[in-house]
Amino acid sequence: MLEVGLNPYGLTYHLGLQGRGTPRANPQPAGLEGFIALATELGAQVLEIWVPWLTELSDEAVIALRERLAGLGITPIVSGGLLVGEPLDDAFRAARLLEAKIIRTALTPVLCGDRNAAGEKWSEYAGIIRERLREWGARAIAEGYVVAIENHQDFTSGEIVDFCDLGGEGVGVTFDTGNTFPVGEAPLDFTRRIAPYVRHVHLKDYRVQFTSEGYRLVRCAIGDGAVPFAELFAILDQHHDRITAVLEPGALEARHVRFLRDDWWHGYPEKTAREFAACLAAAQRNRLPDDADYRTPWEREDDVSLVSYELDMIRRSAANMRNLGLAEKI
Repeated sequence: MLEVGLNPYGLTYHLGLQGRGTPRANPQPAGLEGFIALATELGAQVLEIWVPWLTELSDEAVIALRERLAGLGITPIVSGGLLVGEPLDDAFRAARLLEAKIIRTALTPVLCGDRNAAGEKWSEYAGIIRERLREWGARAIAEGYVVAIENHQDFTSGEIVDFCDLGGEGVGVTFDTGNTFPVGEAPLDFTRRIAPYVRHVHLKDYRVQFTSEGYRLVRCAIGDGAVPFAELFAILDQHHDRITAVLEPGALEARHVRFLRDDWWHGYPEKTAREFAACLAAAQRNRLPDDADYRTPWEREDDVSLVSYELDMIRRSAANMRNLGLAEKI
């Protein structure tokens, strides 16, 4: 059974997580209250709660939020920051007070699969992650949670599986369905490798635009892009009777994966030609023409239309998931 809801990362301008600074930032960010209102409108069964929303709240206020969500029939997921950048103490506090079982965290700040851009830090990241997964995985087991690490455009499926094995039962995967393309893997190949470890899903999709340096991953409504969701969930269903998932259209900035540059491959394990060919073949689905304007309103500096752009895309994404038979209530 798939329970579908929302996370805040496809609504960053609307909710106030992203802006250009005064006076160009959203003058009336919706925040947590607006997030819950949208979830109620769509009939969300799951909400991924951004930890900074809770850090300034008292324990009593967070408990009240938990009871409110329970009354709405919503399962909370805790969403923390970067494992290499900050401790998870605030996320564990939020999980305890919300009685959430899953703590989602990303691993590194690397985007677009570009390990080379991290320079010398890339070689440090894996050691930091291993150390912290041992620590936080053990704590998660002791306290009854799962730290669900996201494939956040940085690590391959094989590397993610190795991290999970290191962390034990306290570590699983938040599977971002769009983030296989940034590391040169086809969505279904990636899914097959990580399926037993998946504990939560970010429903993300991209239209792919090929360029002289590789390809550009362009935000779109979930179901309108290259990710084959029906086939993907057929794989996950072989391993899970119940799983939570949240709608997350991509970032307001397109992701340019420059795999035709030799330095982009710095730090990657070997990949066969057949594996990479499968990725390129998958990227052809609903591809964006090479000469199409890929820019979002954010990239065009059209802030006036950003809120309606984000909300329209979320609503279309929900409709697409219903039409695919993957969600009933959203």
